[in-house]
Amino acid sequence: MLYGKGSQTNTLDDDAVREVLSSALNTLAPDKQRILVIIPDGTRTAPIPLMFRLLYELLGQRVERLDYLIALGTHQPMSDEAIAHLVGASVEERQHAYPKVHIYNHHWEDPAALHTIGTISVAEAQRLTDGLLSDEVPVTLNRMIFDYDQLIICGPVFPHEVAGFSGGAKYLFPGIAGADIINFSHWLGARKTSMATIGVQDTHVRRVIHRAAQFVEQPLLCIALVVQGTALHGVYAGDVVEAFEQASALSGQLNIVHFARPVQRVLSVASEKYDDLWTAAKAMYKTEPVIADGGEVIIYAPHITEVSYTHGELIDHVGYHVRDYFLKQWSRFKDVPGSILAHSTHVKGSGTYDSESGREEPRIQVTLATGIPEERCRRINLGYVDYHTLHLADWKDREQEGILFVPNAGEVLYRLATSDPNT
Repeated sequence: MLYGKGSQTNTLDDDAVREVLSSALNTLAPDKQRILVIIPDGTRTAPIPLMFRLLYELLGQRVERLDYLIALGTHQPMSDEAIAHLVGASVEERQHAYPKVHIYNHHWEDPAALHTIGTISVAEAQRLTDGLLSDEVPVTLNRMIFDYDQLIICGPVFPHEVAGFSGGAKYLFPGIAGADIINFSHWLGARKTSMATIGVQDTHVRRVIHRAAQFVEQPLLCIALVVQGTALHGVYAGDVVEAFEQASALSGQLNIVHFARPVQRVLSVASEKYDDLWTAAKAMYKTEPVIADGGEVIIYAPHITEVSYTHGELIDHVGYHVRDYFLKQWSRFKDVPGSILAHSTHVKGSGTYDSESGREEPRIQVTLATGIPEERCRRINLGYVDYHTLHLADWKDREQEGILFVPNAGEVLYRLATSDPNT
């Protein structure tokens, strides 16, 4: 059964959230159980401190353990200080007020931290992807899940460039998964392109994620949150697919802005919660659909000085290119991890590549106004502008001129009303 409340116009107070959680948690018979809650890292806006407090209020006196695993995917591990900010309680406060809680980072790159729970066969991969990919995919998850009686996913749902929407079982894959399914799902999303995927509820990647989740044998409850800005508009608790579908439907109403006509230039000011281009590139993904052919998006993020703290060396080697640049030279790139190729093509955007002439033609120009040096930007095949030369006030309120200013970019999707993939 699904328990939930959501509204486009009204926000939820603590009592409303508590009521939904209490109803859903009472179906678990949690007494003396060990429960693991899977939550996002700091790159997602969500009332995690509220959820952390309410879950302990409702479960703390009943369970044996109430631990947390941060669904990092391939993001870098969070420090104690960052975790304290994420959950709203320091290490010392947790020891005193939340004695049954430990919080762990996921380690996707450590084989000893992972366990294979199943395999998606070649035939099933072909069926799920409508023939786009035909790989056998080992389904691996953090082996910590086997130490617990109950798993709870708790996190927000936003439009997403790889899966269509984030949230739900995506907190398992790639959230606490191993490299095989991470690479497979990300390259699958890139094959479809971000433009055809972002903001779509039913995608090939989502089908793969839901199939992989069927291998999880532990009981699984999903708490899917819908946030607009920092305001909580929805909470749905229950079956992972049902909760995701309800939350993504509301998120699509709240976090997609439709434009009547395309714009020529976008200044997309990346949120400071992103600390490298790997995460801040959402400022491009969420604005690409509204940009006219031949237009430009500038990712403005003076605080960012690194391409990727986890994958920077590989990205420096590969650079940023359109999808067909890789597909038409597959022998050169077939051994590069799919998540790297996917990130590359998502950032560069749609476009074409002529293998005979070697000419690559992106649909739009992607320019960095960050702390990443010009030489490195050029080397990885992205544009560069000195952020000191850009004055934010000059970009505001100029939509009639075909210029869009997007503050705190990364979670709201901008697209043309006439090109909505859902219609």
